Amino acid sequence: MNKKQVALTLGIMCLLLTVGIAIQVRTISNTNSTVAQTLTENGLRDEVLRWKERYDNLYSQLEQAEGNLEKVRQQASQDDTSASSKEDEIKLNNMLLGLTDVTGTGIIFTLTDNQGVTTEMVTSIDDDISYYLVHDSDLRLVVNELKNAGAEAISINNQRIVSTSAITCEGNIIKVNGEKIGSPFVIRAIGSPELLYGALTRPGGPIDLFNAKVITDIKKANKVEIAKYTGIISSKYMTNVEE
Repeated sequence: MNKKQVALTLGIMCLLLTVGIAIQVRTISNTNSTVAQTLTENGLRDEVLRWKERYDNLYSQLEQAEGNLEKVRQQASQDDTSASSKEDEIKLNNMLLGLTDVTGTGIIFTLTDNQGVTTEMVTSIDDDISYYLVHDSDLRLVVNELKNAGAEAISINNQRIVSTSAITCEGNIIKVNGEKIGSPFVIRAIGSPELLYGALTRPGGPIDLFNAKVITDIKKANKVEIAKYTGIISSKYMTNVEE
Protein backbone atom coordinates (compact mmCIF):
# COMPACT_ATOMS: atom_id res chain seq x y z
CA MET A 1 0.00 0.00 0.00
CA ASN A 2 1.58 3.26 -1.10
CA LYS A 3 1.67 6.49 0.88
CA LYS A 4 -1.32 8.04 -0.90
CA GLN A 5 -3.55 5.10 -0.02
CA VAL A 6 -2.38 5.18 3.63
CA ALA A 7 -3.13 8.93 3.88
CA LEU A 8 -6.55 8.51 2.29
CA THR A 9 -7.42 5.65 4.64
CA LEU A 10 -6.33 7.66 7.71
CA GLY A 11 -8.34 10.68 6.52
CA ILE A 12 -11.52 8.62 6.12
CA MET A 13 -11.02 7.08 9.57
CA CYS A 14 -10.55 10.55 11.18
CA LEU A 15 -13.70 11.81 9.46
CA LEU A 16 -15.73 8.86 10.68
CA LEU A 17 -14.33 9.29 14.20
CA THR A 18 -15.21 13.01 14.21
CA VAL A 19 -18.75 12.33 13.04
CA GLY A 20 -19.17 9.66 15.72
CA ILE A 21 -17.94 11.98 18.47
CA ALA A 22 -20.29 14.75 17.30
CA ILE A 23 -23.27 12.37 17.34
CA GLN A 24 -22.34 11.17 20.84
CA VAL A 25 -21.99 14.73 22.19
CA ARG A 26 -25.37 15.73 20.76
CA THR A 27 -26.98 12.64 22.27
CA ILE A 28 -25.53 13.42 25.71
CA SER A 29 -26.67 17.07 25.42
CA ASN A 30 -30.23 16.05 24.57
CA THR A 31 -30.24 13.62 27.46
CA ASN A 32 -29.08 16.31 29.93
CA SER A 33 -31.72 18.70 28.61
CA THR A 34 -34.43 16.11 29.12
CA VAL A 35 -33.22 15.40 32.66
CA ALA A 36 -33.10 19.12 33.49
CA GLN A 37 -36.59 19.66 32.11
CA THR A 38 -37.87 16.73 34.15
CA LEU A 39 -36.27 18.14 37.32
CA THR A 40 -37.79 21.58 36.63
CA GLU A 41 -41.25 20.11 36.13
CA ASN A 42 -40.90 18.15 39.36
CA GLY A 43 -39.89 21.33 41.23
CA LEU A 44 -42.86 23.27 39.87
CA ARG A 45 -45.19 20.43 40.74
CA ASP A 46 -43.86 20.37 44.33
CA GLU A 47 -44.30 24.18 44.60
CA VAL A 48 -47.89 23.92 43.35
CA LEU A 49 -48.62 21.21 45.90
CA ARG A 50 -47.16 23.35 48.70
CA TRP A 51 -49.30 26.36 47.73
CA LYS A 52 -52.39 24.16 47.50
CA GLU A 53 -51.71 22.88 51.00
CA ARG A 54 -51.44 26.47 52.28
CA TYR A 55 -54.67 27.43 50.53
CA ASP A 56 -56.49 24.45 52.03
CA ASN A 57 -55.26 25.39 55.53
CA LEU A 58 -56.29 29.05 55.16
CA TYR A 59 -59.66 28.10 53.73
CA SER A 60 -60.21 25.80 56.67
CA GLN A 61 -59.36 28.63 59.07
CA LEU A 62 -61.74 30.95 57.22
CA GLU A 63 -64.57 28.44 57.50
CA GLN A 64 -63.87 28.09 61.23
CA ALA A 65 -63.88 31.87 61.71
CA GLU A 66 -67.15 32.22 59.81
CA GLY A 67 -68.64 29.50 61.97
CA ASN A 68 -67.58 31.31 65.16
CA LEU A 69 -69.00 34.58 63.82
CA GLU A 70 -72.30 32.91 63.08
CA LYS A 71 -72.44 31.61 66.65
CA VAL A 72 -71.92 35.14 67.97
CA ARG A 73 -74.66 36.44 65.67
CA GLN A 74 -77.06 33.76 66.85
CA GLN A 75 -76.27 34.50 70.48
CA ALA A 76 -76.80 38.22 69.89
CA SER A 77 -80.16 37.61 68.20
CA GLN A 78 -81.27 35.44 71.12
CA ASP A 79 -80.44 38.15 73.66
CA ASP A 80 -81.39 41.47 72.07
CA THR A 81 -81.64 43.25 75.44
CA SER A 82 -78.06 42.44 76.38
CA ALA A 83 -76.74 43.44 72.94
CA SER A 84 -78.61 46.73 73.04
CA SER A 85 -77.28 47.45 76.51
CA LYS A 86 -73.70 46.79 75.42
CA GLU A 87 -74.14 49.04 72.39
CA ASP A 88 -75.45 51.88 74.58
CA GLU A 89 -72.52 51.42 76.95
CA ILE A 90 -70.02 51.61 74.07
CA LYS A 91 -71.66 54.79 72.74
CA LEU A 92 -71.51 56.42 76.18
CA ASN A 93 -67.88 55.48 76.67
CA ASN A 94 -67.00 56.85 73.23
CA MET A 95 -68.70 60.15 74.10
CA LEU A 96 -66.82 60.41 77.38
CA LEU A 97 -63.54 59.58 75.67
CA GLY A 98 -64.19 62.20 73.01
CA LEU A 99 -64.39 59.77 70.11
CA THR A 100 -67.78 60.92 68.79
CA ASP A 101 -69.30 64.23 67.71
CA VAL A 102 -71.50 65.62 70.48
CA THR A 103 -73.99 68.43 71.00
CA GLY A 104 -75.69 70.02 73.99
CA THR A 105 -76.18 73.17 76.01
CA GLY A 106 -73.15 75.13 77.11
CA ILE A 107 -71.05 78.20 76.40
CA ILE A 108 -68.85 79.60 73.64
CA PHE A 109 -65.90 81.63 74.87
CA THR A 110 -63.57 83.52 72.52
CA LEU A 111 -60.11 84.87 73.33
CA THR A 112 -58.46 87.21 70.82
CA ASP A 113 -55.02 88.80 70.74
CA ASN A 114 -55.18 92.54 71.44
CA GLN A 115 -54.01 93.73 68.03
CA GLY A 116 -54.63 97.39 68.96
CA VAL A 117 -51.64 97.49 71.28
CA THR A 118 -48.34 98.76 69.83
CA THR A 119 -44.83 99.01 71.25
CA GLU A 120 -45.33 102.76 71.68
CA MET A 121 -48.34 102.11 73.92
CA VAL A 122 -46.35 99.84 76.22
CA THR A 123 -44.99 102.33 78.74
CA SER A 124 -44.07 100.22 81.74
CA ILE A 125 -40.47 99.06 81.84
CA ASP A 126 -41.66 95.75 83.20
CA ASP A 127 -44.35 95.46 80.55
CA ASP A 128 -44.03 93.57 77.26
CA ILE A 129 -46.18 93.50 74.14
CA SER A 130 -46.49 89.71 74.46
CA TYR A 131 -48.54 90.41 77.60
CA TYR A 132 -51.38 91.44 75.25
CA LEU A 133 -51.35 88.12 73.39
CA VAL A 134 -53.13 84.88 74.29
CA HIS A 135 -50.71 82.25 75.62
CA ASP A 136 -50.92 78.50 76.15
CA SER A 137 -51.13 79.06 79.91
CA ASP A 138 -54.29 81.17 79.37
CA LEU A 139 -55.96 78.33 77.46
CA ARG A 140 -55.00 75.78 80.11
CA LEU A 141 -56.47 78.06 82.78
CA VAL A 142 -59.80 78.25 80.92
CA VAL A 143 -59.92 74.50 80.32
CA ASN A 144 -59.26 73.74 83.99
CA GLU A 145 -61.97 76.22 85.08
CA LEU A 146 -64.48 74.62 82.72
CA LYS A 147 -63.62 71.10 83.87
CA ASN A 148 -64.04 72.15 87.51
CA ALA A 149 -67.44 73.60 86.59
CA GLY A 150 -68.58 70.23 85.20
CA ALA A 151 -67.95 70.60 81.48
CA GLU A 152 -68.63 67.27 79.76
CA ALA A 153 -66.89 68.15 76.47
CA ILE A 154 -64.45 70.93 75.51
CA SER A 155 -62.79 71.98 72.27
CA ILE A 156 -60.40 74.76 71.25
CA ASN A 157 -60.59 75.80 67.59
CA ASN A 158 -62.29 72.44 66.87
CA GLN A 159 -59.53 70.47 68.62
CA ARG A 160 -61.30 68.16 71.09
CA ILE A 161 -59.80 68.14 74.57
CA VAL A 162 -59.36 64.56 75.81
CA SER A 163 -57.40 62.95 78.63
CA THR A 164 -54.20 62.88 76.57
CA SER A 165 -54.51 66.38 75.07
CA ALA A 166 -51.59 68.75 75.44
CA ILE A 167 -51.70 72.55 75.11
CA THR A 168 -48.17 73.70 74.38
CA CYS A 169 -46.26 76.68 73.06
CA GLU A 170 -43.38 76.50 70.59
CA GLY A 171 -41.95 79.96 70.14
CA ASN A 172 -44.96 82.10 69.20
CA ILE A 173 -47.05 79.13 68.04
CA ILE A 174 -49.66 77.41 70.21
CA LYS A 175 -50.43 73.75 69.60
CA VAL A 176 -53.36 71.64 70.80
CA ASN A 177 -53.13 67.90 70.23
CA GLY A 178 -50.00 68.66 68.21
CA GLU A 179 -51.95 70.87 65.76
CA LYS A 180 -51.19 74.59 65.26
CA ILE A 181 -53.96 77.00 66.26
CA GLY A 182 -54.11 80.78 66.27
CA SER A 183 -56.10 83.79 67.40
CA PRO A 184 -59.03 84.05 67.77
CA PHE A 185 -59.25 81.06 70.11
CA VAL A 186 -62.82 79.76 70.18
CA ILE A 187 -63.44 77.55 73.20
CA ARG A 188 -66.63 75.49 73.18
CA ALA A 189 -67.87 73.65 76.25
CA ILE A 190 -70.94 71.46 76.85
CA GLY A 191 -72.50 71.44 80.29
CA SER A 192 -74.69 73.63 82.46
CA PRO A 193 -74.59 77.08 80.78
CA GLU A 194 -75.07 78.81 84.15
CA LEU A 195 -72.27 76.94 85.90
CA LEU A 196 -69.82 77.28 83.01
CA TYR A 197 -70.63 80.96 82.53
CA GLY A 198 -70.33 81.64 86.25
CA ALA A 199 -66.96 79.88 86.49
CA LEU A 200 -65.42 82.18 83.88
CA THR A 201 -67.11 85.43 84.92
CA ARG A 202 -66.78 85.19 88.71
CA PRO A 203 -64.88 87.99 90.46
CA GLY A 204 -61.16 87.32 90.16
CA GLY A 205 -61.85 84.64 87.53
CA PRO A 206 -60.36 84.20 84.06
CA ILE A 207 -62.31 87.01 82.37
CA ASP A 208 -61.29 89.48 85.07
CA LEU A 209 -57.67 88.52 84.41
CA PHE A 210 -57.92 88.54 80.62
CA ASN A 211 -59.84 91.81 80.20
CA ALA A 212 -56.75 93.75 81.24
CA LYS A 213 -54.79 92.45 78.26
CA VAL A 214 -56.76 90.53 75.59
CA ILE A 215 -60.22 90.70 74.06
CA THR A 216 -62.84 88.29 75.38
CA ASP A 217 -66.37 87.33 74.40
CA ILE A 218 -68.60 84.83 76.16
CA LYS A 219 -72.16 83.69 75.54
CA LYS A 220 -74.48 80.94 76.64
CA ALA A 221 -75.86 78.63 73.96
CA ASN A 222 -78.70 76.12 73.78
CA LYS A 223 -76.85 74.13 71.16
CA VAL A 224 -73.07 73.74 71.20
CA GLU A 225 -71.55 71.29 68.71
CA ILE A 226 -68.16 69.78 69.41
CA ALA A 227 -66.35 67.55 66.92
CA LYS A 228 -64.77 64.26 67.91
CA TYR A 229 -61.08 63.73 68.65
CA THR A 230 -59.37 62.58 65.46
CA GLY A 231 -56.07 61.41 66.94
CA ILE A 232 -55.14 58.09 68.53
CA ILE A 233 -55.67 57.43 72.22
CA SER A 234 -53.18 54.86 73.46
CA SER A 235 -51.81 53.70 76.79
CA LYS A 236 -48.25 52.69 77.55
CA TYR A 237 -48.44 51.63 81.18
CA MET A 238 -52.11 50.77 81.88
CA THR A 239 -53.46 47.23 81.59
CA ASN A 240 -56.84 45.72 82.39
CA VAL A 241 -56.94 44.20 85.90
CA GLU A 242 -58.71 41.15 84.41
CA GLU A 243 -55.82 40.38 82.05
